[in-house]
Amino acid sequence: MEFSTVQQGLIQAPLDRKIFVSGPAGAGKTTAGVGRLQWLLANRVPAQSILVLTPQRTLAFPYDTARHMPQLRPGGTVNLATIGALARRMADLFWPLAAEEAGFTHPDTRPIFLTLETAQYFMARIVGPLVEEQGYFESIAIDRNRLYSQIIDNLNKAAVVGFAITDIAPRLKSAWVGEKAQLRIYDEAQDCAIRFRHYCLEHNLLDFSLQLEIFVKHLWTEPLCRNYLLEQYPNLIVDNLEEDTPVAHEILQDWLPHTTSALLIYDEGGGHRSFLGADPVSAATLASLCDERLHFSASFVVTEPINALAKALEKAISPQKATEGQGREKAAVTQGSSLRSALHYDLHRFHPEMLDWAADTIAELVHHKGVPPAEIAVLSPFLSDALRFAMSNRLEQRDIAVRSQRPSRALREEPAAQALLTLAALAHPEWGSCPSRHDVATTLTCVIEALDLVRAQLLTDILYRTKGSCPRLEPFAGLKTEVQQRITYLLGGRYEALRLWLEHYNEAPSTELDHCLSRLFGEILSQPGYRFHQDYHAARVAANLIESVQKFRWIAGALPGEKPPAQEYVELVRDGVMAAQYIRDWEADQADAVLLAPAFTFLMSNRPVEVQFWLNVGSAGWWERLYQPLTHPHVLSRHWQAGRLWLDSDEVAARQETLDRLTQGLLRRCRHALYLGLSELGEDGYEQQGALLMAIQRVLRENHGT
Repeated sequence: MEFSTVQQGLIQAPLDRKIFVSGPAGAGKTTAGVGRLQWLLANRVPAQSILVLTPQRTLAFPYDTARHMPQLRPGGTVNLATIGALARRMADLFWPLAAEEAGFTHPDTRPIFLTLETAQYFMARIVGPLVEEQGYFESIAIDRNRLYSQIIDNLNKAAVVGFAITDIAPRLKSAWVGEKAQLRIYDEAQDCAIRFRHYCLEHNLLDFSLQLEIFVKHLWTEPLCRNYLLEQYPNLIVDNLEEDTPVAHEILQDWLPHTTSALLIYDEGGGHRSFLGADPVSAATLASLCDERLHFSASFVVTEPINALAKALEKAISPQKATEGQGREKAAVTQGSSLRSALHYDLHRFHPEMLDWAADTIAELVHHKGVPPAEIAVLSPFLSDALRFAMSNRLEQRDIAVRSQRPSRALREEPAAQALLTLAALAHPEWGSCPSRHDVATTLTCVIEALDLVRAQLLTDILYRTKGSCPRLEPFAGLKTEVQQRITYLLGGRYEALRLWLEHYNEAPSTELDHCLSRLFGEILSQPGYRFHQDYHAARVAANLIESVQKFRWIAGALPGEKPPAQEYVELVRDGVMAAQYIRDWEADQADAVLLAPAFTFLMSNRPVEVQFWLNVGSAGWWERLYQPLTHPHVLSRHWQAGRLWLDSDEVAARQETLDRLTQGLLRRCRHALYLGLSELGEDGYEQQGALLMAIQRVLRENHGT
């Protein structure tokens, strides 16, 4: 790869330099970081002495690729980690040093590390009885899974920001200006968080917040652990520094003076993970600890028309910020700037018409203008099932491959996961869990190739039995001849093969659900004649589900409940547990396919594309926060003054900043063209007048000559 002069200077800097690099997205900072890693290795810096830190595992993909390149010298392996992963490793390695001091009831027993899913499971054990028996949270309407996840989020905020969990409610209450009934909700959320923490201490459970607290308060201050890290990793590379948390920055502040070399990469305009505790302000302070500061300004991604569009949109969203920036950068957008080659749009009355236009435009780009499908990203503030299906169906009809990316989506919302769990219930009639006829029919449609819902419903109505809370599928041969002919013998044979597998499995069932699902997928569903045979997305969902079940068995099995772990897991998923992050969901797809994703997810993949489509531009979801009655990301931050009220003006300012960061981040990852999906009526049938639409209209009015 050819590098620019400034990149070459960074890569080949002396091996004992500590360098802070800043610049906008697309300026080649990560590319230079990967080059620096390769330079260190080429100059005989031991691979095992290098630690690459990123705020999220997916952001380390370029370094992961580089450390496995075949031309590298043999030897150790470069370590990749997040601060959370580092905390877990140290808690596991130095457990005896921290367990008793941290207050665990059984310090001589090994800890149990929780995933996001298992943390919600144990949170349900604590909060469920309080909701049902003592009326907790009765004044708000919210799904149980979101209730649990927001309490967990409060605990995580306390850990990454650096305040005690007993301060959660006081902080939230001091900023509240609405009805007083909300104050009770904060107190109840605080009580649930404290109860959960006591439960974890009693049973040696470590969720993310407790892992981080143990590392920061007990292990990082312990000379044995601290010296181990300082001696083990004298060479640091920290990328996307602005997306990490204040506690992570404080650890780096202590670490940097002891390093031999360091490279800190800071993305200007970042901080997209602020709702997870990201703090660009504290990240910038680390520059003073480095020997040298470099600024990358030239973009390797953005063309001049896109750059003009970005500045015009910034001016429309944040006029004050754009005015301040004009003093630093003379190339401000003027009235006569041409945006025609960068911005494309077409106004429609109804939402389906907008989707048709987007699909037709993508087909034109792919089939007639030679744009590779992988260089097209279709983005919206949220990617609902309906929107995903509608766009995927339209693109497939136009012979265009498509893939979607929706991490942390509840497993029950994935049809493939629903089908697998329904079949698991049929394979374990002893659970006494009888899937509904609708679920069984949908499952048959999902797994048997060419079986439509009408014939699947017919099969279910006649052959599905639930005698004595014992679900069972009857043989296909039991149908009348005319019904068999209507179903077709081909589809009937596939149904019968599936039924016989379930029947034979039930004769000697496995005690582990993940073993059952692995066999079911491998022996039946992945074979020709079944839909999972060539459906890579379904295969990925199945792999995530099996991994999730396995981890749940390892963790929940250590603390037995009233029901078998397998049955508890199925019920947990049906309740809507939020899925953990699975790295395979973020790995680059080998297929040349159009990407459908939420805008934030696309940002965190940190991958530029030739063309972007923004759908539902009029939606308020581009700048509104999700409804979170139990938490508040801005109030629970280090920069919020204690006792200050959160006013409407603060909400508007926060939304404006979020929208500006989001749109600028997206445009910095777009090479040539932006297409806007505009419809007067949104997906829900209501008129759309969101803040992004207003900003786009201002851009078009001020550049009406383009």
